[in-house]
Amino acid sequence: MAATDKLRIIETAVVTPNDLSLPPRSLPFTFFDVEWLRERPQPLVQRVFFYRLTQQHHVAVQRLISDLKHSLSKALTFFYPLAGHVRRTPGARSNRYELFYQPGDGVAFTAAEYDLHDVDDFLASSDHPVPVSMLAPLVPLLPKGRAVLAVQATVLRRGGLALGVTLHHSACDGASYTQFLHAWAAACAGATDDMPPPPVIDRSLISDRNNLYDIYCAGISLPSDGAEIELAGTTTSSYLDDQLLATFTLSQELIQSIKDALAAEAARRNAPTPLRCSSLLAAYSFIWSCYCRAKHPMDAAGDQARATTYFLFAVDHRKRLNPPVPDQYMGNCLSPAIAAACQDELGAAAGTGTAAGLFAAFTAITVALEQALSDGSHERWDRCMGRVREAAKAGLLSVAGSPRFHVYDVNFGFGRPAKVYMVSAARTGGISVAEAGDGRGGVEFGIPLPAAGMERFSRCFADANRDVGTVHEQD
Repeated sequence: MAATDKLRIIETAVVTPNDLSLPPRSLPFTFFDVEWLRERPQPLVQRVFFYRLTQQHHVAVQRLISDLKHSLSKALTFFYPLAGHVRRTPGARSNRYELFYQPGDGVAFTAAEYDLHDVDDFLASSDHPVPVSMLAPLVPLLPKGRAVLAVQATVLRRGGLALGVTLHHSACDGASYTQFLHAWAAACAGATDDMPPPPVIDRSLISDRNNLYDIYCAGISLPSDGAEIELAGTTTSSYLDDQLLATFTLSQELIQSIKDALAAEAARRNAPTPLRCSSLLAAYSFIWSCYCRAKHPMDAAGDQARATTYFLFAVDHRKRLNPPVPDQYMGNCLSPAIAAACQDELGAAAGTGTAAGLFAAFTAITVALEQALSDGSHERWDRCMGRVREAAKAGLLSVAGSPRFHVYDVNFGFGRPAKVYMVSAARTGGISVAEAGDGRGGVEFGIPLPAAGMERFSRCFADANRDVGTVHEQD
């Protein structure tokens, strides 16, 4: 029996902001926003938060769901654009879009029960690979049309709760999205002292001196006959039947060992010691090289071994724009950084080659970051989007999320989540990143692969972990 057959819907509702005096408001899309109207890159962000409920919470689960809805209404008063919908800007040029809210708009909220005991078993053993088909029913679809947010609270068979949230990326980026989640959770928990600052809702803060909006629109198929756009990703999601999703954690000790291995390899090559080796860049380098080795064994044919492989990650520009925008700015403020390296350099064999693969990955990622942080000229942005499209055709590994979002601190009053999955990343084969769920300061990655690929990646991860640990001991 399919996992979806085990899901029983017990309630559907539309949750509106509790401030009924909010007037109609529109937020024009910036060039950062309009890029997400294309079907690729993936326009949906779908996370599922697993919570273990105490016996007291489980008995009062209906009250718990009522509290979730009531607090969501409170949070939407401040984050009201998320209750709205995307539309073509009235009276403007055909490619101008906006996020529009009017009284009565709200967020689709679904309450459900999931009678699949395996989900609880996997929750108890959080590092065990989980079939994506088991997770997919726990994240809601967007309602047909142009809504940008949907929520689903699902009671699990053995007393857990799964909270699934689906966001269309055109509404805002991960920083804004998780700021909303933290505000909603604090409102539900009654933690008024821990409420994050309110969002800054002002799209005029993003200037477009170089006509980047039209550049970004050039590769998007938009309706030309005056019809409204239908947002991508609103139909039933499709995942590979054998796709698994597993979490791999890089502890603080392992990340330090990676930095030591990079420094030792730089010294061996008489290259400058990496000065900007942040923990996240070190973690990216490790995961990319492991993934490359697992996906493309070293005995591959020569042309395949020498092929270029790509790694895509996002760079937040809030503090880098001129003038900068506040950290609480609500919208998209990301640009892509795309690293390129030769397949055989990254996939260096385990053992002495691990450090070489790490160094190649780190060098490519550092170059990509420097390019992403360069000036915002018309030529640079245009060239960047061209490279992304080229890499997408050739195949790339993308990463979504950030440890800065603190998704494991989203506490609605019944404890921290036991596990957080970014299910949407599995659809495109991308990986997700977050702070380690154990609270010890590491970084965790969600890796989606078929069973055979997951076994290879696990071996490569363990081998690389051992190899960099050896370098750390010798240092």
